[in-house]
Amino acid sequence: MTPGAHSRDQALPSGELLNNIRASVLSQHGPVTSERIATALASSGQLLGASGSLAAVEQLRAELSGFGPLQELVGLPEVTDIFVNGPQDVWVDRGAGAEPVNVLFDSEQSVRALAVRLVATGGRRLDDGSPCVDVRLPGGFRVHAVIAPVSVTGTLLSIRIRRPRVFSLDELVDRGFMPEPVADLLRQALRRRLSFLISGATGSGKTTLLSTLLGLCGPEERLVLIEDAAELNPEHAHVLTLESRHSNAEGAGAVDLAELVRQALRMSPTRLIVGECRGAEVRELLAALNTGHSGGGGTIHANSSADVPARLAALGALAGLSPEGVAIQAASALDIVIHVARVDGKRVLTEIGVLERREAMLTVRPAVLVTAHGTTAGPAWDSFSALLNPAGEPLGKASVGA
Repeated sequence: MTPGAHSRDQALPSGELLNNIRASVLSQHGPVTSERIATALASSGQLLGASGSLAAVEQLRAELSGFGPLQELVGLPEVTDIFVNGPQDVWVDRGAGAEPVNVLFDSEQSVRALAVRLVATGGRRLDDGSPCVDVRLPGGFRVHAVIAPVSVTGTLLSIRIRRPRVFSLDELVDRGFMPEPVADLLRQALRRRLSFLISGATGSGKTTLLSTLLGLCGPEERLVLIEDAAELNPEHAHVLTLESRHSNAEGAGAVDLAELVRQALRMSPTRLIVGECRGAEVRELLAALNTGHSGGGGTIHANSSADVPARLAALGALAGLSPEGVAIQAASALDIVIHVARVDGKRVLTEIGVLERREAMLTVRPAVLVTAHGTTAGPAWDSFSALLNPAGEPLGKASVGA
């Protein structure tokens, strides 16, 4: 069992006691502190003993101001995601896929109460009028919640944890994310200021790799990051982050990613990065990369690098661009696609491809392929080599061990 997690064998304060103390503490103004909880517990007349009182205060503090029964999971450095599918159905992701943990809620009402409170902390509301909410909380947490009747099984809660530590490229190599020859090619791509997209499915390591690559940029460079929810934290001295804002309860005040890209261009970025291309902002990004802002890019959801052109076309349609218009813009704005995936539960880089336009069609041809059997040069190797070394001899295929 996860250390400190609640189980069926661990005595918990009664639901009535919890409700009484919750009402007492929340009726007072100011932050929820352990002292306020201890005072309310003492006033309840409940005799738990010294150790029982300490345990009760800690549980109540987590329930009232932290993540409740999930607090211990949040504190585990290897946990990146927490999924609550029901009161007795909690999962975590430690980097090798989702796995169940023995952490329990008292009831569906307890799950919903935690979700409502977390969403409220992020300045939003979760109720019948707004049953699906995504918010960012202080400390690097991204919370997504869905309640009934949209969720037919009750409250669903997903928490993504942004860890402050960023892996170096060498550490990713040591962890098996990519082989060293591929890491060296990425270093060259950053030095040559190639514009790029990192593609992959949810949880495949796109943000992790992007943070690492941005840390390779020169100290004199000014990085402007545009995100829907701030997750990137590159180890770099000059980083500015702009985060989108949802509309308020009256439907006003929204600031979308497209507007942030336009604002970022006025901030003299050396590299312009969109954390995730997911909508009409792709038009502004491609336009920016076509007007002297080389070396930028971002991430995009796609099942494979070959699917990136179709994904770009779909996003471009949201901005009123035709497929031909997207192909013309993207072929000029972007140089390479770096695809990451989960293979047998492990995050790995599987391909580096080159974006090319043939007539009105945009394609991604593989330049470097990484499999369990080794690394090989793909059909676009010569094009990739020319991008890395435009003034000299093409790189030999030995650069990837071929």
